[in-house]
Amino acid sequence: MTMACKRATELMSLRIDRELTLAEKSSLRLHLAICRYCRRCEKQMAMLHRIAARRRENCDQQE
Repeated sequence: MTMACKRATELMSLRIDRELTLAEKSSLRLHLAICRYCRRCEKQMAMLHRIAARRRENCDQQE
């Protein structure tokens, strides 16, 4: 049984803040393999994370 999309998005968000457990990584990887909507969400989260990181860098450089 695969996890629900809601849990998958929770894990994607947690992955930014901490290392996922092996079980979490495996479950997420399996879900992403079969769910195109969550794959799209994962790409969008990654893009937002990169944009936020660049913005923080730019703010730090201006100080």
